[in-house]
Amino acid sequence: MTVSIAAHISRPTVDLATVPSSAAAARSKAREVAGRITVDAAERDRQRRLPYAEIDALTSSGLLAITVPQRFGGPDLAPSVVADVTRLLAAADPNVAQIPHSHFVYLNLVRLAASDSLAQRIFGDVLRDGRIANAQSERGGKTVAEITTTLRRDGDRFVLDGEKFYATGSLFADTLAVLARLPDDGAEFEAGEYIAFVAADAPGVTIVDDWDGLGQRTTGSGTVAFADVAVDPGALIPRAPAVARPTGYGAFAQLLHVAIDVGIARGALDAAADFVRTTSRPWFEAGVDRADADPLTVQRFGELGVEVATAEATLDAAARAVDAATANAHQHTRDGGRDDLPNDLESIAEASIAVAVAKTVADRAANNVSSALFEVSGTGSAAGELALDRFWRNARTHTLHDPVRWKYQHIGRWVLRGERPPAHGVI
Repeated sequence: MTVSIAAHISRPTVDLATVPSSAAAARSKAREVAGRITVDAAERDRQRRLPYAEIDALTSSGLLAITVPQRFGGPDLAPSVVADVTRLLAAADPNVAQIPHSHFVYLNLVRLAASDSLAQRIFGDVLRDGRIANAQSERGGKTVAEITTTLRRDGDRFVLDGEKFYATGSLFADTLAVLARLPDDGAEFEAGEYIAFVAADAPGVTIVDDWDGLGQRTTGSGTVAFADVAVDPGALIPRAPAVARPTGYGAFAQLLHVAIDVGIARGALDAAADFVRTTSRPWFEAGVDRADADPLTVQRFGELGVEVATAEATLDAAARAVDAATANAHQHTRDGGRDDLPNDLESIAEASIAVAVAKTVADRAANNVSSALFEVSGTGSAAGELALDRFWRNARTHTLHDPVRWKYQHIGRWVLRGERPPAHGVI
């Protein structure tokens, strides 16, 4: 179905005083929001009921503004804080946690590569109530890196044409970050890939609610089409300065994916433990009165607990590495500079490898624990009305982002030869 943005975006007011100004405040607010969104998470998933009210609550909390730089009026909290917020939300509802992933990633792009005028506009919008979604991936290309969406010069503006899929969060956004190719326009813009910031309700934009994935059902990850959409040249950001240079752009984006997977693993473990404590019957051979007293069940929960704790620890280590690698670049933007970003190749490489390690561990934990949920809980846990399968479906779907088999390749080359991972935006 085609969606009218105006019909759904309620634009909750954001009181700047409520924007968390510290890591502790952000984590506290995330726990508060998580407590709200977990209440009906299973039912929303089962019915595929889109979380408009939940995204409104997230917006009103001020959490979507925690990375706005200080010189633009924000608290400028570190990547590790965003990862922790994401993890807490994902344990409650990974659909809601995934929706702002692109919001934070593209705010980082604005920080790294936007003009001051565009940065002022985008960050100002976010401090009020703005939401950004991606319009990046396409179907039908030879690889995911092949982009057919184009920008063309039309007088003093550009015109955008193309079609995107997997546009996560597009149903809830007021701004779309659109990846497009621009040929040499013979003027001030070089040929290459650009991110165009476009209003979600702009003429020529069509958002279609056609996402039918087996998991992450309510992320609004369907199709967005662009037909002769006018784009102000001032709303364009060249992608290369952020992606092809050692800025930590890819490491930050991947870190948030890791946080979602870790949150799913924790949510699945907690759901399994609750079910065993309250509902499961012990196996008769165990000779115990309660399922949570079965020694084999206890042993299995111990194994799963170690797996989740390991994933959480590697996420924390990766987050600290990204903090350290990007601190200088962030300080540079706080001081008002845009050019000559620090070129700390080694620290950026170390952060990327740390995130790659965390992703392999989190991928395994999310899929293993969400599957083991049924093993330890028994037949009753398979009832459709419980929607406990959502943990596995969400894990299986979300972990398809950026395959771990390539993370092992990058890690192996680093370990064997000290070879830095490539700077292409996904590591």
